[in-house]
Amino acid sequence: MQQRLLGHTGLKVSRLGLGTMTWGRDTDEHEARDQLRAFVEAGGNLVDTAAGYTEGDSERLIGSLIGDIVHRDEVVIATKAGIGRRSGGTRVTNASRGFLISSLDQSLHRLGVDHVDLWQVHTWVDDAPLEETLGALDYAVSTGRAAYVGISNYTGWQTAQAATWQRAVPGRARLASTQMEYSLLNRSIEAEVLPAAQALGLGVLPWSPLGRGVLTGKYRGGVPADSRAASPHFASFVTNVLGERSERIVEAVVRAAEGLDWTPLEVALAWVRDRPGVTAPIVGARTAAQLKASLLVEECELPTELVAALDDVSGTPR
Repeated sequence: MQQRLLGHTGLKVSRLGLGTMTWGRDTDEHEARDQLRAFVEAGGNLVDTAAGYTEGDSERLIGSLIGDIVHRDEVVIATKAGIGRRSGGTRVTNASRGFLISSLDQSLHRLGVDHVDLWQVHTWVDDAPLEETLGALDYAVSTGRAAYVGISNYTGWQTAQAATWQRAVPGRARLASTQMEYSLLNRSIEAEVLPAAQALGLGVLPWSPLGRGVLTGKYRGGVPADSRAASPHFASFVTNVLGERSERIVEAVVRAAEGLDWTPLEVALAWVRDRPGVTAPIVGARTAAQLKASLLVEECELPTELVAALDDVSGTPR
């Protein structure tokens, strides 16, 4: 698998990342083991997780596989902090310095490592002073807990403000990346986030590059029993993007796939992987078989005329 530099850094990552949001819940230890093995054997190295994924079980599972399936230096471990759950299950966001640093230390313990390669603030939090949030990133780098730092789910102006602050103050850890939802179904980051990231040297790591699974075409005939939309954890996550517009885009992807003798997954993933400013889409899969299907995209490059056609059908109406 080809590698790309992450933003304006020397960190090389595979141009597909392995997402682990379901590890420890919908993806059990055996499937996770097979996924990681297949990913590394295909040349992948970027493994993305978060403290808030499956209440820390995703990180624990990754930690149990490091040294067993892969050596530590074979993977670029990226994790996030800032989203968690209270004892009753209520989602909570916190980007204060104390919460973030405590979360990072817990992540390191669960992963069984002394540092992560990329540590990201999982989301913007209105009531946390930005300089305090960014100060936690500085602390993580200066103490060797993280090699690089980034942000996730920041709007355009939030991205620009954070990156500019880190560049303007000497000695601060510059942001390496931003992680945002980006696919043919959701191109909203093209208006402000992508231009800000490119101007300020941040690599872009798209999450849900397959439109929450919809772009694979699996929902054309309804909701499969084994799909995310049938899961109590992800039903609303998927159904929120279903509708007439998504149907038009999916049909265009399917037609393009038929003409190329590809799968719709390969068309949709190749499109986002090769967008300007993108470093590596984060691909999540419930099973190893699903992941292996995604890894086949390494051999795919969309013809320019099909890129233009997909751009046209998925463009935001003006």
